[in-house]
Amino acid sequence: MDVLNDGCYCLDKGLLKVTMTSITGEERIVAILGPGAVVGEMAMIDRMPRSASVVALRDSVLRFVSRDSYEKRVLAHPETKHALLEILALRLRQADEGLAAATFLSVKARVARAPLQLAEFVGKPSGPQCIVLDEKISHADLAAMAGVARENASRVLSEWRRCNLVVTGKSPRYVLNDVAALKREMNEEDVGDLE
Repeated sequence: MDVLNDGCYCLDKGLLKVTMTSITGEERIVAILGPGAVVGEMAMIDRMPRSASVVALRDSVLRFVSRDSYEKRVLAHPETKHALLEILALRLRQADEGLAAATFLSVKARVARAPLQLAEFVGKPSGPQCIVLDEKISHADLAAMAGVARENASRVLSEWRRCNLVVTGKSPRYVLNDVAALKREMNEEDVGDLE
């Protein structure tokens, strides 16, 4: 994706992951975005460097909107600025939820939260409480979404495989056999499991 700061991108089709990388090279997935999402809007507004990287998880179609085009649109249609403010407010709310999860949820709860969030974008129902995540997702990606070490995510996933909550096949696709149980895992407080 182009890294110009003079515009933003609108996702028409596909799936994107938004990542941040620490100085030690550790990656954290801060968002998964589907069609209708806008990326790069902060850098377009404040003219500062991009704060995150965006990677397509599948073939995607994006439209570039230059700062000049945006400003002309706002002059002709002031409601455009309101729409962008709603997008920024949603991003801030999502960041708050992520911070709260990283601060207050146990490792197990954060790992449960990751595939449940992915299910919103790549999940296909396969029964009353069963969802297939129809995308190649690695343990590292789930760990990066959860904000936990890959080893911790793998340990939790292994436990869930033994209990048949989650099934993984030959490819890195996941089947969530009991969504209600995963939601309970996400909502239970287990102070002894905090990182």
